[in-house]
Amino acid sequence: MRWFKPNIRNSIYSLLGASAPASESTLESSLEEIRDAMLNLLGTAADRFPHIARRIRYASDIQALWYLRGDLMGALAALHGEAAAREQLQAISAMFSGLLPGGMTTRPSPLR
Repeated sequence: MRWFKPNIRNSIYSLLGASAPASESTLESSLEEIRDAMLNLLGTAADRFPHIARRIRYASDIQALWYLRGDLMGALAALHGEAAAREQLQAISAMFSGLLPGGMTTRPSPLR
């Protein structure tokens, strides 16, 4: 006899705030949406930062794109300043909600 049946375990996890993993089709479509949004932010400056554009274009999964936000932030800060880059990147960060494991999401900053 199994002590924790899948539906009971899932309902307990949902009460604790853990979300169910996203489906493969959702991940794939979200991956392309996020990739396009990141490349659009870079825009015509992709010529100045070809290594960043290439890494975004060929990122294999959602975690790779998550970690490329730092590189994109650096490029946008060089182009528009840090404050504008941070505002632009907030929209990208919001697109990752529900797609990453719990430990990879952004935490609230004590500075705000």
